[in-house]
Amino acid sequence: MKGSIVVLGQLAGRKLAARIVDGRLDDLLIDPKESAPPSPGTIFRAICDRPLKGQGGMMLRLPDGSGFLRAATGLRPGQPLLVQVTGFAEAGKAVPVTTRVLFKSRYCIVTPDAPGINVSRGIRDEENRVRLLEIASEVLGDATEPGLILRSAAADASDEEIADDIVSMRDLAIAVLGDADGTEPERLVDGPDAQMLAWREWTTPDMVVDGPTALDDYAVPELIETMVTPRIALTGGGHAWIEPTRAFIAVDVNTGGDTSPAASLKANISLARDLPRQLRCRGLGGQIVVDFAPLPKKDRRQLESVLRAAFKSDSVETALVGWTQMGNFEMQRKRERLPLDI
Repeated sequence: MKGSIVVLGQLAGRKLAARIVDGRLDDLLIDPKESAPPSPGTIFRAICDRPLKGQGGMMLRLPDGSGFLRAATGLRPGQPLLVQVTGFAEAGKAVPVTTRVLFKSRYCIVTPDAPGINVSRGIRDEENRVRLLEIASEVLGDATEPGLILRSAAADASDEEIADDIVSMRDLAIAVLGDADGTEPERLVDGPDAQMLAWREWTTPDMVVDGPTALDDYAVPELIETMVTPRIALTGGGHAWIEPTRAFIAVDVNTGGDTSPAASLKANISLARDLPRQLRCRGLGGQIVVDFAPLPKKDRRQLESVLRAAFKSDSVETALVGWTQMGNFEMQRKRERLPLDI
């Protein structure tokens, strides 16, 4: 089964979107349970509660809990504030938010804090860039606020599709910005569900399938099972373990029965290439510590190059921090998803 297929359905009563590439599960999105914290992208009118002087932040009142805003200067308790959720909150912690609110869709992003019209750098064809700027200018007229970014997916869309997307997002932004003032916290915009997020971000599949039997037709439950077990097989006979702890995600690489001189390097490179996919599909983020199979320091640079290449195209922001004194590799990954719990 070659090519990319997006499969839409429901599992355990929750919307699900699975992207399968060449028969292998490449990405997985599933709606959180009702008791989960607000999802990234949710927009609130929050009320400033109390500053955290030691951390330079501000605790905020949200409709159903608390939010935390970093680098909060010039704010006073009781002040209303328009904020957007940036990631899932850890258990018992406040929801992380930002005041840099974005209205993101398939073809465009409306940016209230950044006026003007911009085109994604991923669109290199000059004629296409001019076409997109002309569409945006025709829709927006002389207005420079709120700002607009035309995304890479717009390069292959029709003029009508792009114009409709711009109008929809601009109208939503204007409505929300006009509702920013108030004395009580309020949820103004829900974050996208799994299938909406898939439509927005997975823009070039070879096929999209839906229907009551779609998940079973493409063995999605079985593919998900491979992401529930902590053990993963690596090419060349090695294996690795991915185990979440309360403090961090622990990854352990083993060479298995391979006793050749290059066994460690082969196992480590195999894990490095597959790690972004494993973390995406498992919904894992936060601090990640990788205990690679033993290898000489001279081979670290090669392994780092493989890691950088693997994470370069990953959709979730990940910072490759580097090696510890004990020879482990650390990285920090944005908590855009909740751990897989089906």
